[in-house]
Amino acid sequence: MILHIVSRAEWEAAQGAGRYAPASLEREGFIHFSTPGQVLGSAGRYYAGRDDLLLLQVDPAACGADLRWEDPGAGPTAGQEFPHLYRPLGLGEVLAVHELPLSPEGFVLPNF
Repeated sequence: MILHIVSRAEWEAAQGAGRYAPASLEREGFIHFSTPGQVLGSAGRYYAGRDDLLLLQVDPAACGADLRWEDPGAGPTAGQEFPHLYRPLGLGEVLAVHELPLSPEGFVLPNF
């Protein structure tokens, strides 16, 4: 399983559009995903304090060859491989949508 952090507003817009194509896809050429072991770190680094977030749960096998596991090469996650999807995400590829609750200690991973 791979996970993508998205705001409620972005997810609602994707449902209206019939696919999910965030700004990172145009800007960087891919959609950022994380494994369950990586996602809380990503949430804390890039979404600290946000209480409007969801997690999209996706089966990596459904993404085919457009999913690549890549090392960012620098920063706090250098040496780790993260899943990157090099195309829009089809709504049918999303297995589940989970709340990403924020507690006083930080984000809380849901039970999958």
